[in-house]
Amino acid sequence: MGDVTTKPFWETTPLHKMDRAQWEALCDGCGKCCLHKLEDDETGEVHATNVACRLLDSQTALCTDYRHRRAHVPECVRLTPQSLATIAWLPSTCAYRLLAEGQTLQPWHYLISGDRETVHTAGISTRGWTVSEVVAGDLEHHLTDRVL
Repeated sequence: MGDVTTKPFWETTPLHKMDRAQWEALCDGCGKCCLHKLEDDETGEVHATNVACRLLDSQTALCTDYRHRRAHVPECVRLTPQSLATIAWLPSTCAYRLLAEGQTLQPWHYLISGDRETVHTAGISTRGWTVSEVVAGDLEHHLTDRVL
C-alpha cells in the first residue's frame, strides 16, 4: 500500500468553512494586528506605529483578555472570513491574509514549525518592541519602519 498523507486543515478547508477552533488556530500570535496604525488622509496609505492596544502584553505579544477584549476595547476588530477582504491593514505575514490570498503559511508559523516560539525567534512578532497606548502619547511620535 502507498503512503497516505493527510493534508493539514488549512490546505483543505476554505476559510469560510473552518470551525471556530480551526479559525482561531490560524492566529500565529504575532500581535501585529493589535498595533495602532495611522492612515494618511490624502493618500490613504497606512503607516505602522509601535503603539499597542492596552490589552497587548508586550513580552508575550498576546492579548491579556482575548475572550473579553471587545468589552474593554469596543473598537477591536473581529476578524471573520467576510471581513478579511475589507481590512487592508492586516500584516503581510498574517496567516488569515496569506490564506485568503491563496498563499501558504510561513515556515515560522507554529502550525508548520510545531513551536509557538518560532514567530518570536524569527523576529516576526511584536515581542519586546512595543509601547502601550496607555503611556504612548501622540501616535505620530511612534511611527516605525518595521514591515507589518
